[in-house]
Amino acid sequence: MSEVKISAEPRTEFGKGGARRTRRAGLVPAVLYGHGEAPQHIALPAREFAAAIRHGGLNQIFTIDIAGNSGAVLALPKAIQRDPIKDTYEHIDLLIVKKGEKVQVDVPVTLTGEAAKNTLTVHESNTVAVVADALHLPSELEVSVDGLEAGSHVTAGDVKLPRGVELAVDAETVLAVISAAQSTTTQEEAGEGEAAEAAAE
Repeated sequence: MSEVKISAEPRTEFGKGGARRTRRAGLVPAVLYGHGEAPQHIALPAREFAAAIRHGGLNQIFTIDIAGNSGAVLALPKAIQRDPIKDTYEHIDLLIVKKGEKVQVDVPVTLTGEAAKNTLTVHESNTVAVVADALHLPSELEVSVDGLEAGSHVTAGDVKLPRGVELAVDAETVLAVISAAQSTTTQEEAGEGEAAEAAAE
C-alpha cells in the first residue's frame, strides 16, 4: 500500500464548538500521537482524507505535512469517528509510525469461491488481526470457501497471508461457518405443523 501525502493545519480551537467550526471549514479534527511525542491537535482536509480512505482502506498510511513544522510524519489511522447519517468524518486518531516498524491492524477478509450446494456461508468475522510492516499493510485478505461442505469452518489459519505478514490472533479463530441450507419444503412443513398445533389448542 502506497503512502498518501496530505497537508494539515495546527488546531487551536477545542471542544464541540471548535470541532463544528473546523468541520464547517471542510476540515476534520484529528489528534496525532505516538513514539513518545506530545499529542498534536491538527485538522485534515476532509475531502482528501475521505478519498484516500475510499481508495486505500482504513489502514491507509499517510505522510502528513503540518504547517509550521519541519519535516513530515508518517501516520496510521487508529480510530475514526463517523456521522452515520451524514456519512462524514467527525474525528480521527492518528498513530505515528516509522519506516521498518511493524504494527498490528485489522484487515478486511473476502471469502472467494462457492461452498457446496444447499449450504449457507455465515460470517463470524469480516476482519482478521495481523502484524505487518507499517509501509506494507495489506488492504484486504482472501480465503476460499470453494466446495466446502456443511459443518466446515473457515479459520484465520486458512487465510492467505502475503510475505512478511503474520497473524495476530489464534490460527483457530473462526471467520466463517458453512451450514446446511434449510429447504423450502422443510420450512413449509414446519409452518404447517405450527399451524396445526395452534388450531388444536
